[in-house]
Amino acid sequence: MLKIGDFSTLAQVSIKTLRFYDQMGLLLPASIDSNSGYRYYSADQLSRLHRILALKDFGFTLEQIGQALDAGVTGEQMRGMLLLRKTEQEQRVEEELERLGRLNSRIRLIEQEASMANEVILKTAPKQWIASVRETISAYNTIGPLYLKLSAALGPAMAACQFGVALWHDPEFKESDVDAEAGFYFKENVPAADGVSVYELPETTVASAMHNGSYQRLPEAYDGLLRWVAENGYSVAGPIRELYLKISMPVRQDDESYVTEIQVPVRKSA
Repeated sequence: MLKIGDFSTLAQVSIKTLRFYDQMGLLLPASIDSNSGYRYYSADQLSRLHRILALKDFGFTLEQIGQALDAGVTGEQMRGMLLLRKTEQEQRVEEELERLGRLNSRIRLIEQEASMANEVILKTAPKQWIASVRETISAYNTIGPLYLKLSAALGPAMAACQFGVALWHDPEFKESDVDAEAGFYFKENVPAADGVSVYELPETTVASAMHNGSYQRLPEAYDGLLRWVAENGYSVAGPIRELYLKISMPVRQDDESYVTEIQVPVRKSA
């Protein structure tokens, strides 16, 4: 048996916290000296303490923690609960990092309004063979699994692939339910695979901007394209294409070494 001070030191939990857990009925002392009132804890109570601290760190309320412990949750069940909450926490962190990246990009856009760095050129995009899959996805940055699906279906033909491309088919920006086409460019026709479309993109006139930097900063290039299209009397004439000329694996939203060409099919406004 350990005095509360010794248990506090070795378990690395303050005496104040241990007394609070006692008051809440979460972790009662193993025994209390009837004369001195000293609280004593046993090593066997570490298991319960670890569960309390883990559940607390993952956002469970003290009431929920008490219910879980009183229900006699097994170690395996506890592990499953914590892994689920861990996944949720990781997703929230990822979303916050993406939000931070967008915020930094917007700040740069405001700072650069007087002199946009992305040069836009008008050019003819020639006919181009593409193998692709087209699906509705939850958000723009969730297109990645489509490339895995596509490359697996194409198999050995991937050896002749030039680079990846995304075609965005919606006539507006979408917060969800995005009509996305993930593809790979090829120099010539390749055998069609199950669920894969192989066709030749037609020649078209595009406004093109090269973006050197992370996907989080793509809005900077789009901002320059918007200004150019508006100032030169053009309108969008087809799905926007993002050509991923330089990437690394695994793909990250914040990798500044990436090179992306954005092509906006355009026509002169009436």
